[in-house]
Amino acid sequence: MRIKFGTDGWRGVIARDFTFENLSLVAQATMDYLNREGLGYKGLVIGHDRRFLSRDFARRVAEVAAGNGIKVLLTDDYAPTPAVSWAVREKGAGAGVMITASHNPPEYNGFKLKESFGGSARPATTQVLEEIVAFNSSNDRRVVSCTFAEAERKGLIESFDPCEGYFRQIGRYVDLDLIRRSGITAVVDPMFGAGSGFIPRLLDNVDEIHNDGNPSFGGRPPEPIGEHLGALSGLLKSGKYRVGLALDGDADRIGAIDENGDFFSSHCIFTVVLRHLIEHKKLTGGVVKTVSTTRMVDLLARKYDLPLFETPIGFKHICELMLSEDILMGGEESGGLGVKGHIPERDGILLGLLLLEAVAVNGKGLRQLLEETMDEIGHFFYRRIDRRIEDDDKERLITRLKVQPPAEIDGRRVAATNFSDGFKFIFENADWLLIRPSGTEPVLRLYSEAGTPEQVDRLLRAAGVIAGV
Repeated sequence: MRIKFGTDGWRGVIARDFTFENLSLVAQATMDYLNREGLGYKGLVIGHDRRFLSRDFARRVAEVAAGNGIKVLLTDDYAPTPAVSWAVREKGAGAGVMITASHNPPEYNGFKLKESFGGSARPATTQVLEEIVAFNSSNDRRVVSCTFAEAERKGLIESFDPCEGYFRQIGRYVDLDLIRRSGITAVVDPMFGAGSGFIPRLLDNVDEIHNDGNPSFGGRPPEPIGEHLGALSGLLKSGKYRVGLALDGDADRIGAIDENGDFFSSHCIFTVVLRHLIEHKKLTGGVVKTVSTTRMVDLLARKYDLPLFETPIGFKHICELMLSEDILMGGEESGGLGVKGHIPERDGILLGLLLLEAVAVNGKGLRQLLEETMDEIGHFFYRRIDRRIEDDDKERLITRLKVQPPAEIDGRRVAATNFSDGFKFIFENADWLLIRPSGTEPVLRLYSEAGTPEQVDRLLRAAGVIAGV
């Protein structure tokens, strides 16, 4: 099979695509790359989530690294992706590998590469890795490895706890004492994933649900979106808690439930945290958003006279800008958000704590903070729906929209388009609709933002007709 990296790493269905054999090929290509670039001598950090076989897959990557003479620091247990990414930077490693399929369904697993700066591998890097995998496969390049026990005896594999250094960094960034003193009642849903137990270790007055090991993730993908957070919403509606936080399978994405028990999307989180960073932390810099992210970010950037950048979907594109520009905050619709003064990486745990800090500083709930901002910049409503689509149908749709995009949708003239990632149609009042095939699943994602919920629903229905799903 052809190994192809998506928005963040290579993912596949366990035992069909994501096999030990294919993983070994990717691992060998990674070690070839690190040694060729003069990074291998700096070592490699490897972590894993709580998915089926993740620990064994991580050990296999460690064996290939050791066989190629690269020393490995292997997490002693499951760990959040941002903790592994921070360890790469803190330890001065040449790179990091995280075994995770993030928010994908339970049958998936994946391989995320983190570069030496502690962020997602850039597109140019993943392209080189794909080329090395293809070259090695066509030229019968042997996978070089040694047994785990032998590598341990030689000192080429060492276990470590990535949380100690990560927690120190979190404590420098967020005023944990302020949150404790505020008396905020909060509950976290890590969705059975690698973030389980981490926020309560930092704030002992925070409760947690769905924190046991469950490779099936309770029968649904570990993605912190409204339809998956019914239990968390119920707890907020009971009045026992004021804030609900949700993490995805490897804890680099964030979702929330507000004081009313309603879903608080990544768009809302981006808006509230950005204003908090500017007004209360007195930070400055540019703002980066992906093509599927709310206009509220645009309007806040304009309000505070901050440079604004837009990228295709995938935090690796945001990461590149965070490395080359002075960026205050970057984020994407799927809940991946990163901030200045940390690592150029998504961090659901840090963003969740920043939300709690914003509530503590203002003495107001999440929804109240958002409404106050929207009263200034305008009110926006957003929804995304996913529809299954077969690969052949997906390719036909892409070809059709490229050749003959609609000039009118739902009786409204399309004023502008943006086809940098998917097919975005923008209307005269700046409402928009995005039709985008997933890069990692047989799924078509339909997104819309408009001034009323009814208009959002109309545009999404029209998108379904256009796409035939």
